[in-house]
Amino acid sequence: MQRKPKKYKEKEEKPERDYSKVKLFPNLMKAVLDCSRQIFFEKKYADKVIERMLKSNSQWGARDRAFIAEYTYDMVRWWRLLQYMSGIKENETGVKMPLMFAALWVWNGHDLPEWEEFRGFDKAKMFRLFDDAQSQRKIRESIPDWLDALGERELGPKWDAEIKALNNQADLVVRANTLKITRAGLLRKLEDEHIEASPIDDLPDAIVLHKRINLFATRFIKDGLLEVQDAASQLVADFLEVEPGMRVIDACAGAGGKSLHIAALMQNKGRLISMDIEEFKLEELKKRARRAGVGNIETRVIESSKTIKRLQETADRLLLDVPCSGLGVLRRNPDAKWKMGLDFIINIRKTQLEILQNYSIMLKPGGKMVYATCSILPSEDEEQVQTFLAANPNFELERQERISVAETGFDGFYMALISKKVSVADTE
Repeated sequence: MQRKPKKYKEKEEKPERDYSKVKLFPNLMKAVLDCSRQIFFEKKYADKVIERMLKSNSQWGARDRAFIAEYTYDMVRWWRLLQYMSGIKENETGVKMPLMFAALWVWNGHDLPEWEEFRGFDKAKMFRLFDDAQSQRKIRESIPDWLDALGERELGPKWDAEIKALNNQADLVVRANTLKITRAGLLRKLEDEHIEASPIDDLPDAIVLHKRINLFATRFIKDGLLEVQDAASQLVADFLEVEPGMRVIDACAGAGGKSLHIAALMQNKGRLISMDIEEFKLEELKKRARRAGVGNIETRVIESSKTIKRLQETADRLLLDVPCSGLGVLRRNPDAKWKMGLDFIINIRKTQLEILQNYSIMLKPGGKMVYATCSILPSEDEEQVQTFLAANPNFELERQERISVAETGFDGFYMALISKKVSVADTE
């Protein structure tokens, strides 16, 4: 497929942000390094670390906060390359991390202040090492050895373009909540607030913002007019072919981004059961649903297999947005590539098949379900569907779609629409 946001950009040789008018302040660099230490040495999640850091100092302005967030993410995204460019060994990063920041700062086109922390940094050597890294994909694209080998094995020559695209910063894409406003109406309101945005072709509710802003500090979120949701993610609910009045189950709902989209497509008519094993996620979904004006969602915690069995053959439509590696959304969660390993991938595949096998009993004969992941690996996608179909001849694949990050500029997603056959016994 060839659906591209108007603001889609190819990756440049260095990050896109321009801080040429911003002086490098010691406290901002310290904040970035503190965040990086927590992410890499305390194994904390990048988004939570940055969120706490930004809340720790009310004196930081919007530009300061953007600097901390974006430079921290760049440290995480380019960690291995920055180590290589700064000429330090992996076991030295704890004490020599300022040199990695220096490499990032210079790579961004800035002059380096003569600070004690940067003593020994060699700019000319850095660029020589950068040139050397271009012949080594795992260093050039800053990924672990195991991930580079896995990507090449599963995607072959396509891996180069995919991992390159996954190192781009993701666009900020939102979905107009059609229960409250049309996309055209939302675009007008954004324009009134001097927020530049464009519609995305072939996606009726999707809008890409030209600049990153904190939407959660605006009335747009508080009034339930929009949800932050990538374009590829918005394709999933539409793929499910829901209609008003249906009985729909979102069995791995999480905090409910896709559930809210499904509810809007159902026009608040019918019944939507959103399920998850984590109750706190469903509590967040309830808050979001109230804000969005959604009235047809019922939440259920999956406490045991009995929760699933009670819903056997009750769903007209079933969404299985299963746990996965998340490799298709590395642009948003670059720390994931450093936190997971091959063992995690192997185990998550087992979980995916178990969910497919065990949860599919909730689908009525004649009903349809979507198996979806935000992974780019065939072993989590097409191969899982084929394994399930081989073991369950009463199901058949209607269509499937893979969203390539390199081809679309969207997140990497996979979707398979599977129908359950109607047997003679079902018609009697």
